[in-house]
Amino acid sequence: MEIGLYFGSFNPVHNGHLIIAKHVLNNSSLKQVWCIVSPHNPLKKTSTLLNEYHRLHLVQSAIEGENDLKASNIEFHLPKPSYTIDTLTYLKEKYPHYSFAVIMGSDSYCNIHKWKNYQTLLRDYELYIYKRPGFEITAPPTGNIKILNAPLLEISSTHIRELIKAGKSIRYLVPDPVKEEIERNHYYR
Repeated sequence: MEIGLYFGSFNPVHNGHLIIAKHVLNNSSLKQVWCIVSPHNPLKKTSTLLNEYHRLHLVQSAIEGENDLKASNIEFHLPKPSYTIDTLTYLKEKYPHYSFAVIMGSDSYCNIHKWKNYQTLLRDYELYIYKRPGFEITAPPTGNIKILNAPLLEISSTHIRELIKAGKSIRYLVPDPVKEEIERNHYYR
């Protein structure tokens, strides 16, 4: 089975993440997308991160009932910080009958040279890249790279956290179960 791995802090998960995941599924041969909740991205500050188990629960709440989407805590059990290539190596060993591809925004792709063993990632795995405003891919893609014209949405987890801190509504930016869970537990205040 072909699985797309969508890595992220999901701090919090929002409708933009879900739209991208479904768009990739609808426009590829992938059978599932696993949302890999990263406990610690080495290229981001951890001070604004909600506890990883809370973020995982929010992703699970967001995708409940979706058979082709899965929330994964696989990186919770691996050394920190989380490196994509290490997670891929682990998954390949654990699920040898699956093939894995990586889903990322063009912003991440433009920084891929900063990733651990990025050459191996580019050589051994298929990449599905969705365009992000301001991050154009100028080099022609190799055979393992597929560029998707996914819907461009100006939704970010940072903006959502700012709205919450300001006491403003996040309705329509996140799925209702995520909004309710954030409000009930006073996350990001």
